[in-house]
Amino acid sequence: MRHIIIGAGPAGVVAAETLRRQDPEGEIFLIGDEPEPAYSRMAIPYLLAGQIEESGTWLRHDPGHFERLAIRRRQERVTRVDSAARRVHLEQGGELEYDRLLLASGSRPLTPPIDGMDLPGIHHCWTLADARAIAERAVAGSRVVLMGAGFIGCIIMEALVKRGVRLTVVEMGDRMVPRMMDQVAGNLIKSWCQQKGIEVLTSTRVLSLEPVAEEGLLLRCEGGARELPADLVVVATGVKPALAYLEGSGIETGEGVRVDRFLQTSAPGVYAAGDLCEGFDWSTGERAVNAIQPAAVETGRIAALNMSGTPTPYAGGLGMNVLDTLGLISTSYGLWMGVEGGESAELLDEAAFRYLKLQFQEERLVGAIVLGRTEQIGVLRGLIQGRVRLGPWKQRLMADPTRIMEAYLGATQ
Repeated sequence: MRHIIIGAGPAGVVAAETLRRQDPEGEIFLIGDEPEPAYSRMAIPYLLAGQIEESGTWLRHDPGHFERLAIRRRQERVTRVDSAARRVHLEQGGELEYDRLLLASGSRPLTPPIDGMDLPGIHHCWTLADARAIAERAVAGSRVVLMGAGFIGCIIMEALVKRGVRLTVVEMGDRMVPRMMDQVAGNLIKSWCQQKGIEVLTSTRVLSLEPVAEEGLLLRCEGGARELPADLVVVATGVKPALAYLEGSGIETGEGVRVDRFLQTSAPGVYAAGDLCEGFDWSTGERAVNAIQPAAVETGRIAALNMSGTPTPYAGGLGMNVLDTLGLISTSYGLWMGVEGGESAELLDEAAFRYLKLQFQEERLVGAIVLGRTEQIGVLRGLIQGRVRLGPWKQRLMADPTRIMEAYLGATQ
């Protein structure tokens, strides 16, 4: 049996190791397109912050790990998948046949359609090569503009602050972390960052970037009616599943690669895991891409079990994000924006940067936003993911949203 895995990130690595345990004799190819050891992208901000060495991003530290498991690493880019012929085509002109194929190539960063985005000194923060380039310019006192104040942008922001740069954050939306936080929470995070000495411009669109003297850059903006000088621009304007090589493959895609509950795609013998996997969301019952590393690891493991002939359903993911913004912890779960006909309860202490908002649909909790609190994180997840009927505890939570633990114990016993 020949197993091919496209993508050498967390999903691909765990899948390869699981396959080897399940199939000691089979061929396993792990294909990645970067000239690096297998590593975690989520560790890159910690590298930039000086908290870890580059080796701290590696998923496996033993240089002989994959060789010892007879997992064949290939550094090549896959250009096409022919699911009818069960072949993958490689950029250098070769091709590989497979019995089972796992798509685990993750996401790619989005580049805004703005003039000047190809100038020197403009970088995504997505690869180790990006991190090296950013580190060269992000020195103490340098002027840095961070484009995007979403989840990834906020993680990068802390790393840049720790490098001592003069930081300006530009966000097109009307608040920080707009896909994770409502207006109240997003504005609280903005105020928190401003108190830490960061200039944050929301409702501001970058129109163009221009080169200026001595390797500098100038950003022309709309909304803030300003020009921003910079020595470095870091782009964090979102990511999307890497699907280009699947065009014409016969594999069904939507936002990501669509899978059934066994993580198999529409093509026989082809599975998907990680950031490009469009499975089912606990909170909505609908298809969604759950692009977080724990989900990548779990889907990689389960896909490998199914590829090796051990039927294992994936229960589905829960839309959940936990963010640490310069020490302010924020979390959103499920349908945090609420549902039509639903009810909500909230508690706000603006001066203390503490906010709690619960979203209900009938007698179930379906979403939540938590800012500046950590004590309810696990319990909230349990209530939402377990689709717990709250009964009389719904009204008690409406009156006092902090009684989460009591509600969990009362409704589940």
